[in-house]
Amino acid sequence: MARIRKVEIRNFRSIRSLDWCPTEGVNCLIGPGDSGKSTILDAIDLCLAARRNLAVVDTDFFGLDVTQDICITLTLGALPGALKNIDAYGEYLRGFDGSTGSVEDEPRKGLETVLTLRLTVKADLEPLWALYSDRTAAVEPTRGLAWKDRMALAPARLGNHPNSNLSWTRGSVLNRLSDERADVGSELVRAAREARAGFGAKAAPQLAGTLKTVTQTAHGLGVPVGTSATALLDAHSVSFGDGAISLHSESGIPLRSLGTGSSRLLIAGLHRAAAEAASIVLVDEIEFGLEPHRLTRLLGSLGSKEKAPPLQVFMTTHSPVVLRELSGAQLFVVRATGGIHGVLQVGTGDDVQSTIRSYPEAFLARTVVVCEGASEVGLIRGLDDYWTAQGYASLQAAGVSYVDTGGGDADRCFHRAEAFQKLGYRVATVQDNDKTPTPAVVAKFVAAGGYSVAWRGGRALEDELFMSFPPPVVSALIDRALELTEDGLVDQHIKTKSVGKANLAMVLQDGKDVGFSVAARQLLGEASRIRKAGWFKSITKMEGVARDFLGPHFEASDPGFRDVVRNLFGWAYAHA
Repeated sequence: MARIRKVEIRNFRSIRSLDWCPTEGVNCLIGPGDSGKSTILDAIDLCLAARRNLAVVDTDFFGLDVTQDICITLTLGALPGALKNIDAYGEYLRGFDGSTGSVEDEPRKGLETVLTLRLTVKADLEPLWALYSDRTAAVEPTRGLAWKDRMALAPARLGNHPNSNLSWTRGSVLNRLSDERADVGSELVRAAREARAGFGAKAAPQLAGTLKTVTQTAHGLGVPVGTSATALLDAHSVSFGDGAISLHSESGIPLRSLGTGSSRLLIAGLHRAAAEAASIVLVDEIEFGLEPHRLTRLLGSLGSKEKAPPLQVFMTTHSPVVLRELSGAQLFVVRATGGIHGVLQVGTGDDVQSTIRSYPEAFLARTVVVCEGASEVGLIRGLDDYWTAQGYASLQAAGVSYVDTGGGDADRCFHRAEAFQKLGYRVATVQDNDKTPTPAVVAKFVAAGGYSVAWRGGRALEDELFMSFPPPVVSALIDRALELTEDGLVDQHIKTKSVGKANLAMVLQDGKDVGFSVAARQLLGEASRIRKAGWFKSITKMEGVARDFLGPHFEASDPGFRDVVRNLFGWAYAHA
């Protein structure tokens, strides 16, 4: 079962240059739109598929520059015996070092024996498929794979219109399942003849007037049509080939009538069964047409959970369901800078894998805001909802997603943020300031382009809100706390944090007398954030606070707090 060991693309569509060594099994490409994911799949398909010609246009050249040749190079390993034949391909056999991803021109011990296939398209738009090695680069004419070997290596592509795979057409997966072929040539000829005759018997009475006129006219002009012209099916229109044999259900319904999702699911399973013959599968937007539970079955059919992958799969997705089902070793982020593309493996570190399970949407975004807890996520979401309702663009439209690290030590936020940073995401951290992170950790994150936000003066988020809101909003926030908590809990928390020196009634009176003193505000902040019993400690609760209180009264809040929030949103929008 051949496998692609290395992909090299030059000057093809949006890709000026890309070098990538895929894995043995599932390779799921993720990244923002127009990052080149589908182009990578198309490049593999064009280079490896069994085709004799190719429709290439000027727009397939990077930047429309036809002076720079399109060059797609695939290095193939796990070669079957026929492709290692010295007599047939000895001059082109090379060595691949899996530990470094490098290809050497001479096979040697310790290296995998590989073949390199290259597709080149010059300004004349004529494609040339050829085997490549340094030692034969100057040899003319070039030599390609034998057609039977091309057919054997050709990848299977699960598209949005899979009907061709549900009949015995050339290249169909049905022809790859076994060497069996229907020996029904004579039966197909007989069926065509019977169809022609049967149609004539039925049609003649209905077309009698027309046939009579044709016969009289022909006889008058001396055109030989016999005693009478007849209406039969044209022999050329009723000729049957292998493609006329297709799969049907027991009741005779053609399986091509299945929905797109069902067709994809069935064909993926058939490709799995035919893996010995064709072991490379390409799937663009694998989630297309499938509900989550059937999408999971499709991924399983492609071998996503198996230690020894039956297929090498190249897929793209924008579905969080797919990310949850795959491991970080099967996910690859496509990044592009000025046409130079990189493909980065997400990885299997604890922080990364747990984030994939909990926040897969973050890996599909451009910008990630890593929050210390649910409160920070709720604050940002609530403000975004409020400002979007006022006519501003939403953060989601800007490609921003959020991650909740669930609290913990002060450095945890930065460790998770660093995992995203290494994959090329724009990353910000938002956290309380009641615990101090390691300065070196923060400095490293910022030096790598990260944006760090912490509330002021050793405060947690709840402290900031109670310290920053005008008095009427503080009163309203207390009322919201009373709505969200059990009877008496707010009063109890105030007593606990004041060591019995204050209660809810005293705090409310303070608000009436002086508009909430600094001491009262500090007490409210501390009482509101008792661990596991916080008044607003959930995404939904804090979202409501931001939407109903902070948004409408943002300009009336403390200027320093406004600046922190405004700068965070400004950073998030900066590269929308």
